[in-house]
Amino acid sequence: MTAPGSSSYTMYRDEQADPPLLVCQVGATRLTYLAAAVDDLVSWLREQGDWVDLGAADEQKPAAPGTVEAWGRDEANPVGGWYGQRKGYRGRFGMYLPPLLEELGLVELTHEKRGNRVRAI
Repeated sequence: MTAPGSSSYTMYRDEQADPPLLVCQVGATRLTYLAAAVDDLVSWLREQGDWVDLGAADEQKPAAPGTVEAWGRDEANPVGGWYGQRKGYRGRFGMYLPPLLEELGLVELTHEKRGNRVRAI
């Protein structure tokens, strides 16, 4: 479920892919992200030491600076850019990754209608 609880989706790890991917199925739409995003995002959130805005945005829209979304596209992150792998669907990192991390017990996540934030536990 997305942070505001407005949309359901499924996410699983595809170990057969090279490199391993997280596959996010939202209705008929399939998004993929590098599986390394789990550990990398948690490490980055720990470095931030406080709440970070999610800032979810489609690939075609700019991400607000300092957000999870911006970090998931930043050339300075551990993979040197986009964690999203499917051209045209590389965005929404800030929408789908933080709830997964919460489900895994790695982060705290707010659940407001808008302006949700995340922090490492």
